[in-house]
Amino acid sequence: MLSSFTLGHDGERLSGVQDGGGSGWATVVVLHGAGNGSTERLTPVLAEFAGRGCGVLALDFSGHGESSGELRELSLRRRFEQAAAVIDARVPAAGSLVLVGFSMSGQTVADLVRHYGRRVSAIGLCAPAVYAAEAWDVPFGDGDGRFSEIIRTPDSWHEAPALNTLRAYEGRAVLAVPRHDAVIPAAVTEAVQDALAARSQFTRVEFPDAGHRLGVWFHDHPDDLREFADALLADGWTATRAWLAKQLPEGRTVATTRFLSGGWSSQMRGLTLDDGAELVLRSFVKPFFRHHAPGLLAREAAILTLLAGADGVPAPALLAVDATAELADHPSLLMSRLPGRVRVDEEDLVRRLDLLAGQLARIHAVVPEERPRTYQAWTSPERARVPAGAMWERAVDVIRREPPSYEGVFLHRDFHPGNVLFAGGRISGVVDWVETSWGPADLDVAHCSTALALLHGPEHGLAFRERYEAQGGRHLADGADHLYWRLLDALGYAPDAAKLAGPWRELGRSDLTPEMLGGRLEAYVGGLLERYA
Repeated sequence: MLSSFTLGHDGERLSGVQDGGGSGWATVVVLHGAGNGSTERLTPVLAEFAGRGCGVLALDFSGHGESSGELRELSLRRRFEQAAAVIDARVPAAGSLVLVGFSMSGQTVADLVRHYGRRVSAIGLCAPAVYAAEAWDVPFGDGDGRFSEIIRTPDSWHEAPALNTLRAYEGRAVLAVPRHDAVIPAAVTEAVQDALAARSQFTRVEFPDAGHRLGVWFHDHPDDLREFADALLADGWTATRAWLAKQLPEGRTVATTRFLSGGWSSQMRGLTLDDGAELVLRSFVKPFFRHHAPGLLAREAAILTLLAGADGVPAPALLAVDATAELADHPSLLMSRLPGRVRVDEEDLVRRLDLLAGQLARIHAVVPEERPRTYQAWTSPERARVPAGAMWERAVDVIRREPPSYEGVFLHRDFHPGNVLFAGGRISGVVDWVETSWGPADLDVAHCSTALALLHGPEHGLAFRERYEAQGGRHLADGADHLYWRLLDALGYAPDAAKLAGPWRELGRSDLTPEMLGGRLEAYVGGLLERYA
């Protein structure tokens, strides 16, 4: 049964409710949103978790509900401090925490995750918001002050520290959203989703007919509240662990697991068996890639089988695949672990670029018995979103035509430094074969060139064609035809070249700021137009 309490903190009286719950369960801490949010409105949420034997705890932030203080004097920092003070006072120090945050409290949950670390076993974010670092300590005011100015600045949330916290979180995570949120921009929701999908046991739950105020929606729709609670308290990897156990050699078990850096479309885990053998598990968690996983993983499985007999292309060995998540929690593929590591640093760069060019030439020399699917373009004149300016308009005009004719070859289709392993001065592995296609060699050269321009500077992207041809690569198109393929790839990175650079930053390239990447992409596109137009 819920009981009320008050807590003095920072000169104010914080009001809250609590139910101790059954022994052995975590405490579910439920945090309301901004505006007229309060604990009273979330009583059904608290009752749902209490009814499952969990301890529950909620507070009214100052200026809300029964707490004292003025809402205009509240800030994101004070919200975090108030929540932490209540948790420290009302939950045993070793107690596990499940954090549920509505709207603005998405930010507060992230702040608490950063503070409590591994004590947080699960998080539920309901139509969450995250904010720019400079907004954290600014009082909310009356809606026309500095805080409002910051959060109304377009894209101010892009570098929100909360996203980095959520990206590193490895516990259970549920993102609950309406289909159309009139308050939180879709780009913010997508950024939160991408962050959670990086490492957590992630599930997205969508309520098509709900609005932004999911707390109110749960009050009136108990079945949806139960679905949210079921998802939050579930172990998101039970089925995967059972599936894995059946794929291992007889008598072997998984001794340790660790995340592998560099993945963007999927979660990559390194598995070490009790005999020291090392495997890799790829799992598609993001909704978009999970939807397309049957085709992607079936294709990768077929390609890894093909490459097992190919000379000069070091690819992982396929061990098992569950492309439709029939048995595992997520579409998954199990493969051998290749030696070496991804290199995105500047050391010994010229030699590595020559090795990349030679490896791509050898991939293009593979002759499969059955051709993979024809390549798919990742942008078009209609889909390209480029900055304003004559140069960008000219670049889009270049791809406003029928594709040039070409002699098809076997394409990796996502060949770039992030998918290549180096060991002992050589390339020891090429990974991520889910996009393998049939098409012009120019397209693989274009994709690697764009990545090199962003990673190491436009001059390296512009020069990669010559390196590829010098290493025995296929004859590439000339002039406007080659320019078409190069820009078809490069324009797919606009306008936010930084979005795909997250794995590179995880690998140590913290210098790759959005400003640097945007400038490099612009210089690279300009260089292509100057050279080939």
